[in-house]
Amino acid sequence: MPEEFDASKPIYMQLAERINKRIIRNELKSGEKLPSVREMAVQSGVNPNTVQRTYSELERMGIVETRRGQGTFVTENKEVIKRIRERLKEEMMSEFVRNMKELGFTLDEIIAFLKDRRQKGEGI
Repeated sequence: MPEEFDASKPIYMQLAERINKRIIRNELKSGEKLPSVREMAVQSGVNPNTVQRTYSELERMGIVETRRGQGTFVTENKEVIKRIRERLKEEMMSEFVRNMKELGFTLDEIIAFLKDRRQKGEGI
């Protein structure tokens, strides 16, 4: 089933972010082979050229490596994966705090809310 994409951001970047998140969640493990360009295109409902651009961008970033005749694999470099995780955390937390501040919440209120949710065992 084709995936949904945000029209305001290039599809190849959205695919790259989705792959990064799967790596962080350990759904894609170090050294694991990614689907072929054609398979990923069919799964995502996008043009194979878009997937190729996604894989090229991920390779440029050191997140995946292409082995001639074998395919594209998730890096085995734990430091690269750690950097991805930290970057995504920073981006998501910054956006969360920015959104909450736009709604008028102070940083102390945000922290109190998170602590309260944690004490209640609500997934935080």
